[in-house]
Amino acid sequence: MPDADAPLHPAELDAYFALIEVSSLLRHAVEQQLREAGGLSYVQFQLLARLGDSPEGSERMTALADGVVYSRSGLTHQAGLLEKMGLVTRAPSADDERGVTLTITERGRAVLADVFPGHIDLLRKLLLAPLDRAHVASLAETLGLVREHMRAIPPRSAAPRRRRSTA
Repeated sequence: MPDADAPLHPAELDAYFALIEVSSLLRHAVEQQLREAGGLSYVQFQLLARLGDSPEGSERMTALADGVVYSRSGLTHQAGLLEKMGLVTRAPSADDERGVTLTITERGRAVLADVFPGHIDLLRKLLLAPLDRAHVASLAETLGLVREHMRAIPPRSAAPRRRRSTA
């Protein structure tokens, strides 16, 4: 196990800063493309894409919050905006009336269909263009390992909520 007090190796710092910069540059470009093509924020797109990939087109809000790494209250706000736009519906969960399920609508699927071609084109131009298939496979494997490691930590929704003091 690495020494927690030891400074990071220069290659570790390089990897960290490259990841942060690439992530920021890519997210900025993606956010701009999503707004122009579909009037969506990055989080709204993530929610619609997850719902669109779901076999039933539905998912519990807690699972969505964990999946897109967003706060419960923030997700509730975004779900409300998407619902007002007619892109999703909200309903009590069938298996637990305390839970809420979000479901993509046909209009939501249509917005995804409008957004995806430009989104894919942008990813190809910015992220994938300088990489050959071996680099892409290596990047996917490396980031997959890191994601699995980070996802092994219990999600925020698993932590008990703090109650406000009434005193």
